[in-house]
Formats: sequence, structure tokens, C-alpha cells
Amino acid sequence: MHQPLGAAPVIPATEVEKRPAAPVGADTLLGLFMENRRALVGAAARIVGSRDVAEDVVQDAFLRLRDMTDDGAIRCRLSYLFQVVRNLAIDTYRRQSLEQRWMADEDEGINAPSPTTAPDLIMIGRQALCALAGALAELPERTQRAFEMCRVQGMAQKDIASQLGVSPTLVNFMVRDACIHCRARLTRQQAI
Repeated sequence: MHQPLGAAPVIPATEVEKRPAAPVGADTLLGLFMENRRALVGAAARIVGSRDVAEDVVQDAFLRLRDMTDDGAIRCRLSYLFQVVRNLAIDTYRRQSLEQRWMADEDEGINAPSPTTAPDLIMIGRQALCALAGALAELPERTQRAFEMCRVQGMAQKDIASQLGVSPTLVNFMVRDACIHCRARLTRQQAI
């Protein structure tokens, strides 16, 4: 059986029936936990910032402590309980912070305008493409081909050199010159 990440373990009913009931007297760890539950929730709430989340943290702590054997090896039981709750609260806080940083609510993206669909941006893009095509047309044919193979098709300069019958260094200069020429033409276009 698969469980969601971070979920409390699901224990089949048959295992719960087999498990002996842990004593919950005031002298046991669970008894001390029950007596100080409100203070434990308060301590967790100060860390996670929410009383509801703190309740979940304390519930997780209870589930962990319930499965422990209380053999009296813990000297400062109350301090131990607060440390368990504190550690779980810090883990919860860190997980929440990470989720808030990297995940957004589903509704946040619904009304966000798409930058590619704005009519003015489409027009600006088309004008830039026309200017680029015009700038490339002004270059020698071999320089145009070298630029297109490198920047549009993504070919390596040594492959372009072998197809054009020139050295890779010359291909590098042709692509550089084409970029400089196109950039200057687009800058002039935007200044107008």
C-alpha cells in the first residue's frame, strides 16, 4: 500500500487490535504528554506560526511516542517531549517554507497574461523579424548561410566549415560579423 509523502503511517485494523494498550498513567511518557499537551501545542505554534499546524505536529509526536517502549531510560521526560515536538515543528516549518518558495497556488496563474499573446508584443516581434531578415539579406550569401547554420540550425562551426569549404576560424568570423551587423540594424530599427 502506497502512502502520500509526509502522511502518517496507516496501520491496518488487525495490527491495531494485536498491539497491547500502552499505559497512560501520569508516571509514563504518554501520561506526561497528555498532561502537557496544551503547552506542547503552544511551543509548536510559536515555531510553525499556526495553531492548526501545531496541532498536527503534536499529533505526529504522539504517534511517534505511542510506539516507543517506556523503559524509564529517559531522564528528563518533559524536556524530551518538548524536544521531540520542537524537532517536528522545525521540520514542518522548513517543509512549509520550501513549498511556499517553489510552489504557487493554482489560482495565481489563471489571470496572468501570456507575454506571447499580447498583440503589441506580437507586432514588435514581427517587426524585429522583418528587420533581421533585411539585415541578413544585406550580407554576402556565404555569411548568411554560416549564420543560419550556426544560429538557426545549431550546427557546430567545424561542420559548417566543412560544408562551406572554409576554415572553422573563418566561420567564427562570419558568424560574429553577421551578429554585429544584425544587432546594429535592430538597434537602428528600435531608435526610429
